[in-house]
Amino acid sequence: MDYIASFFAAAIVAGTPLLFATLGEIITEKAGLTNLGVEGMMLMGAVGGFQAGLLTQNPVIAILSGALGGMIGALIFAFLTIELRVNQIVCGLALSIFGEGFASYMGKILGGKMVPQALKAYFMPYKIPLLGDIPFLGRIFFSQDPYIYLGYIIAILLGLYLYKTRPGLTLRSIGENPGAADAAGINISRYKYIHTLLGGALSGLGGAYLSLVYVPAWQEGITAGRGWIAVALVIFATWNPYKAILGSYLFGGLDIIGFRLQGTKFAVSQYLIDMLPYMVTISVLVFVSLKKSKDNSPPAALGTPYFREER
Repeated sequence: MDYIASFFAAAIVAGTPLLFATLGEIITEKAGLTNLGVEGMMLMGAVGGFQAGLLTQNPVIAILSGALGGMIGALIFAFLTIELRVNQIVCGLALSIFGEGFASYMGKILGGKMVPQALKAYFMPYKIPLLGDIPFLGRIFFSQDPYIYLGYIIAILLGLYLYKTRPGLTLRSIGENPGAADAAGINISRYKYIHTLLGGALSGLGGAYLSLVYVPAWQEGITAGRGWIAVALVIFATWNPYKAILGSYLFGGLDIIGFRLQGTKFAVSQYLIDMLPYMVTISVLVFVSLKKSKDNSPPAALGTPYFREER
């Protein structure tokens, strides 16, 4: 039983960067924008958070810097797609490439450096009183590092925002029918900007978790394709933040299963294990595309540029 609890706890750790990035993409797509630059924004957040953590050894500044890194990438995307009406797919792909180059350039003096011990101490696992004492589940969910608790809180708050508040309802209406929302007096551009930037900040937080907590050191290409998995997880979660929690931790489990199989009697090629999350991602996309229903459909106006003059 201890081994199973340990495996699920590790799956949550591995799934946390995916959770942040998936939530960021959900809120962006709810505004009607398809941002495929998640990988780039995660890398910008990873290098920003790590650099700030190294210089200040302050966890709050490090986390905020990670969010800022992702937000800068999102601002570029928002300006190009909202103001200049550049194709969203092309712009997102370019942002991914830009983010990789940016992180490589900024991180070339950081190669091999570790997170300072003082900063590591802030991100040590902390057992929440009472909840952490719950048999089995307490060890899995409530004996984790503070960054993971932040992920729980943001996922729940985002769900409440989308489904229980007026601004959340407005955001969803923009993603479904921006023309009708505009006719109702809603500032479409402002909503798209704000939520795209929030999405970028969340992606940056996911990247910063990798460099500050999960690794914790700077490595070239530290995200290793997690941004692309996050884009697919949005479809898996059917644009629902609560389902994103389950999907992220499931893929986190797939990510670590290779390490867990090492040293056991199950001799499976490491290369095959490394492919597993991507194979499952493709399978999920095929399954979801076959199972068409209103509940798992994207926002109706997703990816469609909005021109007020064409309303």
